[in-house]
Amino acid sequence: MRKSVFRKALFSLTLLLFVLWNINHGLSLAREQSAQASGTKEKSKLAQTTFTYTISPQRLYNRAWYLIHDEYYEQDYHGQDWNYWKDRYAGKLKTLDDAHKAIETMLAGLGDKYTRFLDPEAFEDEKDQIAAHLYGIGIQIGMDKSQRIIVIAPLDDTPAAKAGVAAGDEIAEINGTSTKGLSVEEAAKNIKGPKDTPVELTLISKGNKRKLKIVRDEIHISSVSTAKMITQEIGYIRLTSFISHKANEEMQKALANLSGAKGLILDLRDNPGGLLTNAIDISNMFLGGRYNIVSTVDKDGYKTPALADGHPISKQALVVLINRGSASASEIASGALKDNGRAILVGQRTYGKGLVQGITRLEDGSGINYTIAKYLTPSDTDINNKGIDPDIVVDLDDQDFKDAKGPWWLDPEGPAIARQPEDLKDIQLKRAVDALKEKIDSKVVVGKAPNISSIAGP
Repeated sequence: MRKSVFRKALFSLTLLLFVLWNINHGLSLAREQSAQASGTKEKSKLAQTTFTYTISPQRLYNRAWYLIHDEYYEQDYHGQDWNYWKDRYAGKLKTLDDAHKAIETMLAGLGDKYTRFLDPEAFEDEKDQIAAHLYGIGIQIGMDKSQRIIVIAPLDDTPAAKAGVAAGDEIAEINGTSTKGLSVEEAAKNIKGPKDTPVELTLISKGNKRKLKIVRDEIHISSVSTAKMITQEIGYIRLTSFISHKANEEMQKALANLSGAKGLILDLRDNPGGLLTNAIDISNMFLGGRYNIVSTVDKDGYKTPALADGHPISKQALVVLINRGSASASEIASGALKDNGRAILVGQRTYGKGLVQGITRLEDGSGINYTIAKYLTPSDTDINNKGIDPDIVVDLDDQDFKDAKGPWWLDPEGPAIARQPEDLKDIQLKRAVDALKEKIDSKVVVGKAPNISSIAGP
């Protein structure tokens, strides 16, 4: 039953065209490292002006091998002999494609779903999302019951909105090629592209077909998708990702705009995570003491706590919404606010990703995401493959989704979203509102869970 519900929820989810189509739960910490010693840039410039600099496939493979050998968190490499891979392809790698396939195979041998190879395009996409430099036409798309790619909505002041793309339009063709049989991710990949380049869409609306040529541009993606009052006393913030460097700034603005609320609901449902630093900074906005937010444990077993500064932006009563789609940085924030007695968690058990990844760029522009540490919640709980349990459990079944009682942004009939959080048909959100009202009435705002001690700072 749970798997069926989760699949139905995923089917109903929409994708931003300009958001990376290949982002998964694996990214918790972006840490781009130099692939070469100083002088690489100079070599690259010289290569452009005097000769073609050839990257050795074997050298690229060796770089990847040593990276895992030296920095991977599980130093037993999940029970395998890592030296086996060192000379596994010696003399066999003739092209960079050969090296890429060999690196993929080597990393797959770890059995770590969060450690993976990124080709140059995927690596640049990941960098762009972290830097909040995303390019496209500015629409949300989904798939209806007939497996058609449908426009959910154009974003304001984007190329799509200016060109007249409308909610409900079917995208029948992209650059003259039919979208029949394409997934939402594949359609998104075909529509996104570099700034100032055109894409031609064939749109169908009420039986009428039209073609639009739209020039791509940089699109601002909001990590805070919704921030509003949903009752006279309660403010609501939906944070969809921790990945953008602008997430903190957006949260600060949202909290400032909702400063008059007596209580807040922070919705982290279906938030796959992002940057560890964002999780720490956003948790810090709510904690009124030098409390531990999260501890990371590296490959050598060294434990490093991250402490709140004790100067919160918000002291309002707080409830956090979570579900099985809440992962990584979402779990760090949820764990910090729960263990320190700052928030009540409502919803379903989280995904259970307690590992931290780094990102390293290789010299041909490709890269590797790899596990560099694990993290513990303030109560020293390892939640990897376990998740965080809510204080108030509100499960959903198939009928709840059919009756439009699931997360308010999911529409059981397809991508045409007409619901708003304040209608409170979302039963998890409704339970969060009720819990928050009780907390407001009891005037318990900033508390501390028993047996969880703060860590004194300097």
